[in-house]
Amino acid sequence: MAFIANKKKPFKINKELRSYLESYNREVALPIDYSYLLRYENAIPLYDKKGTDTLWETVFYSYSEIDEIYDALKTIYADLRADGDLSVMKHLYVDRVDVCSYGNSRPFRVRIVNKVNDNFDYFYIKNADSSRIYGLELEHILSPNRISYMTSGDTLVEEHIAGIPGDMFIKNYLNEPNLNAIRFCKEFVKFNERCFVRLLGDMHSSNFVVDITPDFEEIYYRIRSIDFDQQSYEGKKAVYLPQYFKQNNAIIELGMKCLTNESVLQYQREERSLIAGRIRVERSRIQDLMNVMMEDQICLPDNLNQLKKELAQHYRNNSFLQCRSMGEVVMKSLELVLAH
Repeated sequence: MAFIANKKKPFKINKELRSYLESYNREVALPIDYSYLLRYENAIPLYDKKGTDTLWETVFYSYSEIDEIYDALKTIYADLRADGDLSVMKHLYVDRVDVCSYGNSRPFRVRIVNKVNDNFDYFYIKNADSSRIYGLELEHILSPNRISYMTSGDTLVEEHIAGIPGDMFIKNYLNEPNLNAIRFCKEFVKFNERCFVRLLGDMHSSNFVVDITPDFEEIYYRIRSIDFDQQSYEGKKAVYLPQYFKQNNAIIELGMKCLTNESVLQYQREERSLIAGRIRVERSRIQDLMNVMMEDQICLPDNLNQLKKELAQHYRNNSFLQCRSMGEVVMKSLELVLAH
């Protein structure tokens, strides 16, 4: 089983990573930063439709500041969703701002509503952490998903990734008679492989969502990470394999019933081939990112030493032992994908 014993240490964005973000238009001047949102005067618990505590709190700002803050949040949303086109703002209003006090980064979640049709969307404002930035970039480049996010100094703005939370999917959908178990378990195998190749950890059922797409004959599933704090930080190999988290056991048990060892190996090879193709297409960008990541410190030395040894044993490849940073470990993993 995989588990994370200690709270992750955050790492500041260094000047090389900042330069990368500027080069790829991720760094944007924002009207307010994360610290400004901490100036709320009161907060109340937020409950869902069933009356269950969501562990988020809705915050309230003073009357003298609320208009300024809400206008700034609408501007940030326009930057995130409409490339700064402020004309979209006239139909939008900020419905509420929530804070999650139990998360590592204590994020704020902003609910934006279109007053014309009551359609709504969310986005998140957090303290920027270089581990999370690397996780978002690797997701954008190596996965089938595109990620919208922005940085501004020590502030990180992320889009909301829509889907059914993994724990809710396991509880409410996994035993449904119309579930295509083979397709879903195949997607979990591919998700498991993506996380392991790029070393994204802590993918238990609360940290991913399931996107369901009906087709004319079938239903397709896509599992998407929603938490990137544990990018290349932990020392245990099992942390980077979602199959080893007990919260995902129900999916593993279903997969053991409907997939053969041969089909699992086939899906793993398919996903590695797709990752290799994405690396070739984005060769310049991934090289720019890895050049920065390989020189950055984003983990504790003991974690690096442990993971090097475990991966060298897993792949039967002692070249991992020569890696000087977590970035070099990730680069070595990607090189193996390209080589095979």
